[in-house]
Amino acid sequence: MFGLFETGFSQLTWAHVVMLLIGGALVYAGIARKWEPLLLVPIGFTIVLVNLPLSGLMEAEGDLLSGGTPLGLIARIFHYGIQWEIIPPLIFLGLGAMTDFGPLIANPKTLLLGAAAQVGVFLVFTAALLLPWFDFGIKEACSIGIIGGADGPTTIYLTNKLAPELLGATAVSAYTYMAMVPLIQPPVIRLITSKRERAIYMKPQLREVAKLEKLLFPFIVAIAVILIVPKSAALIGCFMFGNLLQVSGVTDRLSRTASEAFMDILTIFLGLSVGGIMTAERFLVPRTLAIFALGLVAFAAATAFGVLAGKLLNRISKEPINPMIGAAGVSAVPMSARVVQRMGQEANPRNFLLMHAMGPNIAGVIGTATVAGVFLGMVG
Repeated sequence: MFGLFETGFSQLTWAHVVMLLIGGALVYAGIARKWEPLLLVPIGFTIVLVNLPLSGLMEAEGDLLSGGTPLGLIARIFHYGIQWEIIPPLIFLGLGAMTDFGPLIANPKTLLLGAAAQVGVFLVFTAALLLPWFDFGIKEACSIGIIGGADGPTTIYLTNKLAPELLGATAVSAYTYMAMVPLIQPPVIRLITSKRERAIYMKPQLREVAKLEKLLFPFIVAIAVILIVPKSAALIGCFMFGNLLQVSGVTDRLSRTASEAFMDILTIFLGLSVGGIMTAERFLVPRTLAIFALGLVAFAAATAFGVLAGKLLNRISKEPINPMIGAAGVSAVPMSARVVQRMGQEANPRNFLLMHAMGPNIAGVIGTATVAGVFLGMVG
């Protein structure tokens, strides 16, 4: 006879209920608040599914994160997509096909702002090593620090290689803070800039970038960065290849597919994978809360150092530079650039900072992938 003890209710614990609430909160944030809905909705709903006892969706023979054999549906997606390191680089390919490198090429000084934002990554990397309570090792500190780059695929790629046991916490931290860019960045920007600085006017028109420049840029960046940091090859190589598809002028079909249908499919699989690893026994531990706190510090610090670099650049540049564009030096494309645009118009209605902010934004993507390569070269 089929009874209560054969149902999931018999094994439902308070920890499962908490995870169901967390999953529901992420879905709510995606639908009601429109915070990164393409990611938070699948991640949140998958968290609900895998925390229903006896569902078997993340079932594995042995510990999946330690080389176990996947048996459940979502376990298989996670294993072949994330553990085999396929999905994050391919998302970079799609991102490259969606991105216009023109603002960065037109104003290469903004590379410095993307580099400055990476200081937040190294700051929290150091802080994680020095925390006495959680005993984070150097590989774990690398995985926590990279959250400051606000780049989900890079965070997943690096954590999977260095500290897979932290994957659920670091991935959800990265995507949560990416979604909360409009809440996190404005207070940080206001704290370290004056109203006069936020109102600095920048000419909206960037110089026109020649097609040859756009064609050469992916080759130059890929060759230079990969020769300097070989471990960044998978991310940087896919990012630059995706952009080459966009700018070549002869691969429009491939560019459209990479930036639309292919990217959408990858996003679904990524959401299932990230949500799948967020089971109660892995997530509801003190170390996870510490990772969330450090991730927030990393993201705020990356924003602050980008703005401080913008202030310095404004002092030494012939043309006025609104320091707020440095906040877009994190990899949250294009959310952080939109935050800068909105705050710039609030301070000075004449300002149109979006294209200026896209330069540091793209530089941040390149910078975070490069830092991940540095970490892998150090300890991978």
